[in-house]
Amino acid sequence: MSNENDVNALDLQIRHFVYQHFVREARPPSVAETAVHFHLPETTIKNSYQRLHDNHFFFLEPGTLDIRMANPFSALPTKFRVQVGHVAYWANCAWDMLGIPAALHQDAVIEAEYEDGGGTAVFIITNGQLHHSGGVIHFPLPVQQWYDDLILT
Repeated sequence: MSNENDVNALDLQIRHFVYQHFVREARPPSVAETAVHFHLPETTIKNSYQRLHDNHFFFLEPGTLDIRMANPFSALPTKFRVQVGHVAYWANCAWDMLGIPAALHQDAVIEAEYEDGGGTAVFIITNGQLHHSGGVIHFPLPVQQWYDDLILT
């Protein structure tokens, strides 16, 4: 038996479109852009975005229907900039900064600002291998707690 909060086939198509858009444009699509793409009313897309958020498929900016995160991509500038070819993406955290080149199967140059403001570490991914300028990748919370506060994480 289906529940109105269950993710459906259209939701998964919308999620796929969101990721395609993020990869192509380095930003998520708006509700309006998604509605135009699917030739559907914005209300349908809004409901889908909310279901996808509620089921942890992506993360909406609190109090809005704007996509903040579609892991590993961030819609907002962060301390983790990932350059893939001519496109610059923002990652949500140290884990996601490594996830972008892995998801895209591309080489990348990553600039990660240190939490203490003491500079930037540069990580280079070539042929799936990590090379770096020193420093440590630190995960402040165990993975089980990441969804407790995604903005902090």
